[in-house]
Amino acid sequence: MLEFAALLTLTAVLVSLIVLVVRDRRDRRGRVRSPTNAERGTLFVTGVSPRPDAAGEQYVTITGELSGPSVTGTVVYGRFSWNVKTWPEIGDILMVVYPAGRPERWQLYQPN
Repeated sequence: MLEFAALLTLTAVLVSLIVLVVRDRRDRRGRVRSPTNAERGTLFVTGVSPRPDAAGEQYVTITGELSGPSVTGTVVYGRFSWNVKTWPEIGDILMVVYPAGRPERWQLYQPN
């Protein structure tokens, strides 16, 4: 019984450490802060959900064409928490990161 409790405790500690590492790599908006094996690119915004009347952080859906070192003109979309005061618009160019060769897994990039 004591061995089972020790195994359960070690498993909980391991899961907690993994969660902390994953959270540390992202800020509140889900932007990757320090990509390690990601390519940087740009996203030309071609579509954006309407700006809500509510103030503060709201969800926005962005569609656009991602271009980077290994991809060009790939259409992607994503949903993010965004401040209504700085709502994105069609024609904006956003900095993004994505795993090499996997542009569908893109994230907004915010330098440290």
